[in-house]
Amino acid sequence: MGARSHDHEQVSEIDPARLPRHVAIVMDGNGRWARARHLPRTVGHQRGRRAVRATIRAAMRRGVPLLTLFAFSSENWKRPADEVDALMKLFINALEKELDELDENGVRLSFIGERARLDSTVRELMASAERRTAGNDRLQLQIAVSYGGQWDILQAARRLAERHADSPLGLDDLDTLQSAFESGLATAGQPPVDLFIRTGGEHRLSNFLLWQTAYAELYFTDVLWPLFDETEFDRALTWFAARDRRFGRVDSSEAGT
Repeated sequence: MGARSHDHEQVSEIDPARLPRHVAIVMDGNGRWARARHLPRTVGHQRGRRAVRATIRAAMRRGVPLLTLFAFSSENWKRPADEVDALMKLFINALEKELDELDENGVRLSFIGERARLDSTVRELMASAERRTAGNDRLQLQIAVSYGGQWDILQAARRLAERHADSPLGLDDLDTLQSAFESGLATAGQPPVDLFIRTGGEHRLSNFLLWQTAYAELYFTDVLWPLFDETEFDRALTWFAARDRRFGRVDSSEAGT
């Protein structure tokens, strides 16, 4: 309990200006958590819902405006059909059960990813949740479903080409070109990722928000996702607040040396 209190106190002392505007999380470790307990992988995914709820609560409490969770990747379609089916059923069940509370707490839901690959029931449920929570502004909770960073970049490039098929875009003004390209991303209009968190001990991006994480601070933890809680989230925020984010610039103390 002492360690938990200490972590919460550290976060409460952070200058709000040093908190991330956009946190993205790869929720890894459900299967390993279940295997260590001789349980089916699906039980691990079910247990992971607790960590999702705890993280959402922590984000709201700390004033993080945008939280993106990687729920199902483009590559996850390669998993056994029964596991994919179980994941989709779990996603539908979680959304139906959590929507009322999310809406009551001012959470705005949005989804990014290749919706055409999803079942019509899932697509309709997602669209309904987006419409219902569109006016909420306490926290934007963005769920990546059937999403891949490379797919996102290719989609943006295609949209850019289509928009300017008859009116070529000047290639010399890189700022204008970047702005035009980013308007075609799934995250158009959103701040880039400030803090990227991956649980489960792996140290890779796994094709998640590749363009958007260009200058993100990367936080890797060995904690398996079902064991990730508000204290672990607070530790990540405290670590982030202590980072010297230069964005390619030289530290002021080193200038002129």
